[in-house]
Amino acid sequence: MKSGKIVLVIRIVVAIILIQTLRFKFTADEVSIYIFETIGLEPYGRIGVGVLELIAGILLLIPKTVWAGALMAVGLMSGAIIMHLTKLDIEVLGDGGLLFYTAITTFILSAVILYSERKSIPFIQQD
Repeated sequence: MKSGKIVLVIRIVVAIILIQTLRFKFTADEVSIYIFETIGLEPYGRIGVGVLELIAGILLLIPKTVWAGALMAVGLMSGAIIMHLTKLDIEVLGDGGLLFYTAITTFILSAVILYSERKSIPFIQQD
């Protein structure tokens, strides 16, 4: 499998992860409410992060905007990881760390995408 096809699969995986979490944020799932209450951003942070994750997921699927979606996903997952390490803990409401490890995985995969798309970023000097 060529690297372009691998990156395409990674893009789809990250987009699916970002988009599938939206139902929890937008339906006010109890875990989602707990997380955002704990970090002091309920309900506006929950909805805002959900909207940003939706935008990032869509941008990852559009060839000309992959870099922007990956950059957004790296930023969003950085925030999630930091919140887990500072305010939430790795395990949230008995999930065994699933949300934390999903955030780490999404961060790494998004960083791989961003690196592979580095020449597409308009404000980066190209040599």
